[in-house]
Amino acid sequence: MADVDGVPDTVRTALADVPVEGAVTLEAGAGVGNGTAGLLDAGADAVHAVTDDPDHAATVRERCPAATVLTADLASVPLPDDAVDVVLAHGLFNVLSNAAAVRIAAELTRVAAPGAWLVVDDYDPLPAGSRIRRLYAVENALAELADGRPAYVFHPEAGLRRLFAGHGWTHERTTTLLEPVPWTGDHMDARLAAARRMGEDVPDELAEPLLSRAERLAADGEERVGRMYSLAMRHAQ
Repeated sequence: MADVDGVPDTVRTALADVPVEGAVTLEAGAGVGNGTAGLLDAGADAVHAVTDDPDHAATVRERCPAATVLTADLASVPLPDDAVDVVLAHGLFNVLSNAAAVRIAAELTRVAAPGAWLVVDDYDPLPAGSRIRRLYAVENALAELADGRPAYVFHPEAGLRRLFAGHGWTHERTTTLLEPVPWTGDHMDARLAAARRMGEDVPDELAEPLLSRAERLAADGEERVGRMYSLAMRHAQ
């Protein structure tokens, strides 16, 4: 079992009841490697970390040198059929459109061995009226104007359960990881910074009122609202 620093409590909780030790595993959407670090810390025999972001890939390689980091689209994972025993998608599906979620669910199923485990950690749709929901809405509006697609989609737990059930996965348990979720001042500032980057590709007359709204929403700092959940599912034997 590797001793890996900085594994978030949410990752540890999500993996606590999953047979990771000695398993061949995949972190789908590695980000900065929180899930990869958690899989290594839980004793995985091998960890494949997949991300389509070269900067994230470099971060994960430096943070988790024992992992195999693959820079690839999750709709086409460079692994053979039936290759992994545990798949972890920690905070992945909220950055996927509905169409992308369908494609990636099929691909994660392809690489999962019979009897494999799948852990999906994500956020319920954000509560109506919350500042964080309105801030994400501004970011999505700018993303739609810039790229023609939203940056974030908060999939309800039941929706992801149905999606994977259609690929032969059986629900094992649901765990609440955070409730309420602490959307910190730093997180608010990060969302504002992301909105400003997207605004660079939007005409000023459209971007400026949206960015002014984002600045007002972020200025009030932390908000504690919503729920982060963890789904565990088993693949058909």
